Formats: sequence, C-alpha cells, structure tokens
Amino acid sequence: MESEKYNVTGMTCAACSAHVEKAVRGVSGVTSVSVNLLMNTMLVGYEAPATEALICQAVEKAGYGAIPVGAATGKRANDSIAGSGASKSDMAGGSRTVDGNGMQDVFTDRETPKLRKRLIASLCLLIPLMYVSMGHLMWGWPVPAAFAENPWAIALYQLLLTGLIMIINQRFFINGCTSLWHRAPNMDALVALGSGAAFVYSTAVMLRMGNAYGAEGRTAAFHCLHDMYFESAATILTLITVGKMLEAYSKGKTTNAVRSLMALAPKTAHVIRDGAETTVAADEVAVGDIFLVKPGESIPVDGEVLEGESAVNEAALTGESLPVDKSAGDRVSAATLNQNGALTCRATRVGGDTTLQQIIAMVEDAVATKAPIAQIADRVSGVFVPVVIGLALLTGAVWLLAGAGIGKALSYAISVLVISCPCSLGLATPVAIMVGNGVGAGQGILFKNAAALEQTGRTDFVVLDKTGTVTEGRPQVTDICPAAGVPVEELLRVAVSLEQKSEHPLARAVCERAAAEGIDAGDVSEFRALPGWGVEGKLRRIPGAGASAAGGLACEGGNIQERLSAVGGKAALLAERSLMTDELSKEGERLSAEGKTPLYFAAGGKLLGVIAVADVVKPDSAQAIAELKAMGIQVVMLTGDNKRTAAAIGAQVEVDAVLADVLPNDKEAVVRRLLESGRVAMVGDGINDAPALTRADVGIAIGAGADVALDAADVVLVKSKLTDVSAAVRLSRQVLKNIHEDLFWAFFYNSIGIPIAAGVLVPIAGISLNPMFAAAAMSLSSFCVVINALRLNLFSVRSAAKDRRRKAVPLPDFAADGGTLRAEQTEPGVQIGQKAQLQDYNNKEGEENKMEKTLQVEGMMCGKCQAHVEKALAGVAGVTAVTVDLEAKLAKVTCESSVSDETLCAAVVEAGYEATMA
Repeated sequence: MESEKYNVTGMTCAACSAHVEKAVRGVSGVTSVSVNLLMNTMLVGYEAPATEALICQAVEKAGYGAIPVGAATGKRANDSIAGSGASKSDMAGGSRTVDGNGMQDVFTDRETPKLRKRLIASLCLLIPLMYVSMGHLMWGWPVPAAFAENPWAIALYQLLLTGLIMIINQRFFINGCTSLWHRAPNMDALVALGSGAAFVYSTAVMLRMGNAYGAEGRTAAFHCLHDMYFESAATILTLITVGKMLEAYSKGKTTNAVRSLMALAPKTAHVIRDGAETTVAADEVAVGDIFLVKPGESIPVDGEVLEGESAVNEAALTGESLPVDKSAGDRVSAATLNQNGALTCRATRVGGDTTLQQIIAMVEDAVATKAPIAQIADRVSGVFVPVVIGLALLTGAVWLLAGAGIGKALSYAISVLVISCPCSLGLATPVAIMVGNGVGAGQGILFKNAAALEQTGRTDFVVLDKTGTVTEGRPQVTDICPAAGVPVEELLRVAVSLEQKSEHPLARAVCERAAAEGIDAGDVSEFRALPGWGVEGKLRRIPGAGASAAGGLACEGGNIQERLSAVGGKAALLAERSLMTDELSKEGERLSAEGKTPLYFAAGGKLLGVIAVADVVKPDSAQAIAELKAMGIQVVMLTGDNKRTAAAIGAQVEVDAVLADVLPNDKEAVVRRLLESGRVAMVGDGINDAPALTRADVGIAIGAGADVALDAADVVLVKSKLTDVSAAVRLSRQVLKNIHEDLFWAFFYNSIGIPIAAGVLVPIAGISLNPMFAAAAMSLSSFCVVINALRLNLFSVRSAAKDRRRKAVPLPDFAADGGTLRAEQTEPGVQIGQKAQLQDYNNKEGEENKMEKTLQVEGMMCGKCQAHVEKALAGVAGVTAVTVDLEAKLAKVTCESSVSDETLCAAVVEAGYEATMA
C-alpha cells in the first residue's frame, strides 16, 4: 500500500471537505482518506488499481483541484498516515521525506492578503452605494439635484456598483455554481444563491419601475426604489468577505507556534572542509561534516559535540528555559541556541531528519488527521447545504402562501441562505487540534495524531514503568554510613579503589560519587569479582589516607601498607568472612527496607561502613503522580524489582498500585487486564516497553530527546520529566473542552439562527432578520470559533490550578482474578503481583487453547510500518502476543485457537498491508 499527501484547492467550508472525501473514497483501491479543511490538505492511503492520477481526477470531477505535495514542492513525500478515527491503526504509511520549503508553504498564510484586497475594493464601492440606497432614500442625505430627481439614475447607479462588487467577489459565484453543477453544494453556493437572488429580483424591479414610471409617474417609480435589494446583495458579499478574512487571519495564527519553530532554524553553518572554515547554507550540511558553532549562534543541524564546552538553550524544542551544559560526547539539536562557548560538532542528522523538522512534521501529521469527535460534524456537514437550500425554498413558499409579497418572501429566503454556516462545524475540531498541537510542541509534548490528542484526556489508568520513568534510571549513592571512628573519606577511598575495576552499575554509582567528592582511587592488585556477592582485592596505595585506629589500618608515610586485603559487597559476603557488626547489619536492614541496596566495605580485617545505592526517584515524580490522581486517574507502577524495593518506591511516590517482579514481556498483560476496566495510557521509554505501549489506548514515550519519532508511541515527551505526562493529559482535556465549546456554538448558532431568519418569531414577537444582518451573523460565526480555539495559546499546560477531578474508575482486583495476577496487600492501595502469576495471566486460558500462527506481510518499509502491523494484530480479540520481523516480512502471532486465519489477515489488510498465512 502507498500513501500520499495532496494539496487541495477550492475548498471553502466543511461541505467541501466532505464532498472531496466522498469522491476520493469512491476510487477503487483507496483504503483511507483524511481531508483537512484548515490546512487544505488530504492524506490518501491506496493500492492498485488506484493511482495518483485517478485520485486527482476524482477530486477534479467533484469540482476541486488536487496535486501531490511531492509534485508541488519538487520532492516526493511519502507521508505516513496516522489515522483518522478511534482506531490507532486505521491508516498506515511509509517513509517520510521532509522538504523544509514545502513545509513552510503549508504553514504560510496566503489567503489573508488576497481577501484583504478584495475587502478594501468592496468597501470602496459599498460605502457610496449605501450612502445612496440607505442614506439618501431612507434618511434624506443630500445628493446632486439632477441625481435626486431621477429614479432611473439612482437604480442604475446601484446596479452598476453592485455588479462591480459581485465581479470583485466572483469567487463565491464561480465556486458556488461549480458545486451546484457537481450536485455538491457548499457554503459558496448559499452565498451565491442569496446574493444572486437579491440582485436578480432587484433587476426585475428595476425593469418594472420603467412601466410604473410611464403609467403612474415619477412618484410610483420612486416607490419601486424601496423594493430593490441591490444594497443587500452587495452587503452580503462584503460582510461574508469580512468574515472570511478574519477567519483566514485567525487560522493563520493557529500555526504561529509551528512557524516560530521553523523561523528558529539557522540559514547558514560554519563547516570545516579541507582544513578551512567555510560558511555554507544549512541545508548543504551532510552527515559526518564537522561544523563550528560560535557563542550566540543557533546550531544548524543535529550533531555530536567533539570539542568545547558550552551551555545550550533548548527551549525551542523542550520548553525548558534553563540551559543545558554540553561537552564532548553530548548530542545537540538544530535550532537550539549556543550561549557562551564555542563547540565543534559532527553532523548526525540533517535536512528533514533533524529533531526540529521531525517535530514540525509530526505536528503537521497530527493536524492532517481527524479526531473521533469530529465525525458527527463531518456527517452533518455532508448534508447541511442541501438541507438549508430546501429550508430556504420552503420558507419563501410558506410566506407566499401566508399572503406576503414576493419581496418579503424573498427576503426571508435569502436570510435563511446567508445565515447558515457549515464552516463553523467544519472548523471546530481542526483549529483546536492545530493550536493544541502547537502549544504541546512548544513544551516538548508531541501528539502523533488527533486521536491520540483526544484519547489522552479520556484516560482512566496511567501505567508507569518504574525504571527511567518514575526513577532516574541509573543507580546513585544515597547514603554513606561509616563505622564509628572511620572518616567518610576513608570509606569512599576504599570503596572506589575496589569498584573502579568493576563493570557493575552499582560500582559506577560509587565511582561517580567519589569523583564528585574529589576522592581519588588507589591501585588495586589481585582484583577479583565475586558474581552475585561483591569484589575483593589487595589495596596497594591510596593517596592521602591517614591512620585509623578504628579501622585497624596501619600506615607509613601517609599511605596504607602494601598488600592490604579489602572486600566489598553484600552483607552475606561480609558475614561469611566474620567482618559484619550488629550495628551496621541493622543499618543495612533499614536501608533495604527503604528500597536501597546496601554495599559493605572492609579493609585490613575491619568493617569500614556501608554505602547505600539506589535508583532514586525523579524530583518531579511525586508531584506528577499527585496531579494525575487529582484528575481522577488511577496510577499503576510496574517494575521488575523485588517486592521490598517496589513497595518502598511505590509508597514514596504514592501510586495507587504496584506490581513487582514483572518481566518486560509481562507488562503487556497488565495493560490488557486494565483495558477490561477502562482507558489506559502506558508510559515507558518507547523501546523495551513497545508491546505495552502498542497495547494501550495511548502509548506515551518519555525522555525521547532527539528520538521524537519513536514508532510504538502515540505521544512523545522530549524531556524525561514525569510532570509532562500530567501536562499532556491537562492539554488534551483543555483541547477537548475547547472542541465541545466550538461544536456547541456551531450547532446552537445554526439551530437558533436559521429559524429566526425564516421569520418564525414574526407572528410571536414581531422580530425579523434583514438579510444584511443575517450575513453579518454568518461572517462572525466562523470567526468566533477560530478565536475561541486561539485561546488555547493562553493555556498553561503546567498549572494544576484549574484541574478538575473526574470520577475515578476502580482498579481491577488482581487478588480476586481467579488465581491470576494474585496480589498481596503491603499497605493500603499498594498491590504486589508475582512474576509467575503474571505469566499465568498471560496464559490464563491454558496452553491447550493457545496456538502460534505466522503471516507473510508485504508492504512494510520501515519501523513505523512494523509498529502499525503490530498494533493491528494486537488489536484482534484473542491475540496475546505479536512479534513482527521487518526484514523477513513475517508476523508471528500467539492467539486463542478460536482466532481464524481470515481475521488475522483482515486486520493487516485493514491497516494497509498485504497478508497471507505463511
């Protein structure tokens, strides 16, 4: 299957986008279509016999224009399609080639300048027209005497000015008539019918005025002037143009966040070529090039620091205002600002592969997709205009039957036509999605599609992987407890001397702490690692060590004597060598109870003390979890650690439940169990947690850094801050609230405005609506929808002040799950599951009901395709495990025996690929 993005021309309202989508869906071989009115783009997934030419022809037959984005920008863009409905695997796509200029074109506002010129020209003609038609005829404003006494001159004057205004705004008539010709009327058709009807009727009255002038005189002719609606026809067009310009201007503002990111990308780079510094265009930098970044300059491409030290402001990508220190070996990203030092870097990602361009592309893709909440508006928009035309005809007929004159009946019918606004329905969702994605991108929160943005706010359970998510993901020294009389420095010297030769992560933590304290390691001979126990060796020399009577270390010349035996490791190792003391044994038990790992060290036959090492909790973890719980979300922590460590960390951050001894493959089973009770968001690193991220309603990859395009995740958090999870939920809820407000306004406006325009209040309260006021109301309706969406720019995603608690969905009782996922209570709200029992749940139907099947999958081209296939198969009821081999083009599925081959193949085909049983 192929996927392609198209620029679509001629769309002016939601009815247009609905007609384009319907036309393309009718092309044989098209599997998915998503039309975006805000960006005037279309994403199409298709296979043979569908082709680009056939798709463009279908759009043209519907009365619009389409051209592939690759053809428009000079590059081929095989954009991945993330999905337009509730399913996370509705659409699939291939690789992406990002063209910076093409991307800039997508976000450039070209409509506002054109509409501004039309509006100025229309106003220059409308003002003198209104002066005569309203000012002179109704209020007696002065005009030249010869003009005032000639009704034919006044009528001809109005006809000419109105005709010129209609010519200036001919787009309404061209688009409207085209849509009527293709039997797919849109908003322009309503405007053209309303304005055209007023003009034709006024012209007919003008001709009748000639008969009246000849038969009854000038007075009768002047009376006919009051039956003309030339000013209404002109005013309708002008006011609609006002609304369109305000709408276009506001829509342009919705992309400000993305355009500001694009503006940050530097245009030039200082590259070292042939030993000399050369300034070249940034897009000419190739992978592997060495480039210089001077203080105060923006980094041109992604790279790795080779030389130099500096502080780099990454606020453009992460929203973090504090600069980050960079030195040799660190990664830097394009568009970030080098503040105070010169850096020499090697380019690792250029062009469309840079983090900045991937973020922009991700925002564009998210906007191009549709949220499930938009489906009701799409269905209404598809039939809205024909229904309104029918209502207008019915209105005119009813008033004629009621005895009203033709002019009055026509006035009500025109009011119905011009007050109706399908645009507000079509814009309610995409503008909020656009602004919300821009706000999130500015804070390092990236939603891959509109469905993810919607579903994140509806989450009932958040599942957190402990290591690297709740904790820092690397051990650190938390406590140093020397024996009585032993200096802390001496304990650290012995510890770092032993651990410097060990590759164990705990050893690295000790070495890092010693380096931070400025303590050097001594030479060690006869070093030996004791797997599962610790390390031992002979201390030869530790510079600066003093005498320690308590430690029993005899020194000469300030150095510990040669061949001093030393040992470090678990309590059992020290106890076996009769070196453990009751005091430090109790201290170690206390540290263990807190979820820390105690390491004991002895030298010269004496115990020196204990150093505790732990994967410490991130500073913001407790705050983030508290914020999620305050929103009514249940938080579950998964870890492969033992029960004691898991319980200690869980109690420290106050999660609702903890599952310990969980293997990576078992995380997906926990997510699946929670899905039976509500919507689940899984937070992990996007790699080891891929199965669980795929299974969850929303997969959130945290700490992605430059790897913003992680395949398995629906939401990517650039930073490693857990508070970004609560910020993502908060932003999603605010966007949903904004969409609800816009949809309510759109439906309310049309539900109230159309009956009033039809004159239903005339017999009750004597209230009627002039066509000009109806046009003004219509013009403001779409503008109000867009302005409301722009309020999202003022929303603070990190402020919990306005968080509202929703009713929490109860956690499933793992302990009562029929012997599966049994749990024991360690304290209120904390559950500890056993590894074996998790595996029982993963196979709770019994091995006899399980079977493995292998599918041959064609059409996969990249890791994203692989992830889409995994998602599609994992979503089939009865499937318990999926493994997809991209190179071999094979998918291995573990499923219940009741799952048929046809069901599995159909799931892959629906995702956009070809599948056969291997």
